[in-house]
Amino acid sequence: MFYYVEGKAALVEQGLAVVDCGGVGYACHASQNTISAIKVGQQARLYTYLYVREDIFDLYGFADQEELSCFKMLIGISGVGPKAALAILSVAPPSRLALSIITGDEKLLTQAPGIGKKIAQRIVLELRDKMAKEQMENPVAQSAAPTLVQAGKGGGVNHTQEAVAALMVLGYSQAEAFHAMEGLALDGMEAEDIIRQCLKKLAAQ
Repeated sequence: MFYYVEGKAALVEQGLAVVDCGGVGYACHASQNTISAIKVGQQARLYTYLYVREDIFDLYGFADQEELSCFKMLIGISGVGPKAALAILSVAPPSRLALSIITGDEKLLTQAPGIGKKIAQRIVLELRDKMAKEQMENPVAQSAAPTLVQAGKGGGVNHTQEAVAALMVLGYSQAEAFHAMEGLALDGMEAEDIIRQCLKKLAAQ
């Protein structure tokens, strides 16, 4: 229904941002990651998700499309509702969340209030399975992998592979991930740094 809302931020508090769009204030539930990117009185654009269940009609807002993508994936997992998804995104922004899924770092997820070990394990397993399925369904993109993966040396190879997998968790195809890595000095870069640089390039396209 709403793709995004854009206007001046009228109110910013923990877990909530109100954006004034032509005299109408849209109250958007948001993660700490998004809240920290908004300042009262300044222009803001939030990509939105409308959550409707029986008597619930809540609007959720995100600073970028990657965070929105992560939110959708998280609430698609049994036992993870919108509030839990925001709690996770508050302690793990998209690049860090995607990397934690790939590396199996469930401890990071349990730092979010209300997220126990079992739910964290379920999130990691289900999203890793989803990524593995997408890899199997995209053999053409896989053929482009060796050239870029070899761009790193030693530990850099693993960082590159982790970054590609993490970008896939964020909703990008392997082909898009490899294309975003072209021109980057991959040697010596940590996986999270590679992910951030790729996201900047993908956002600018």
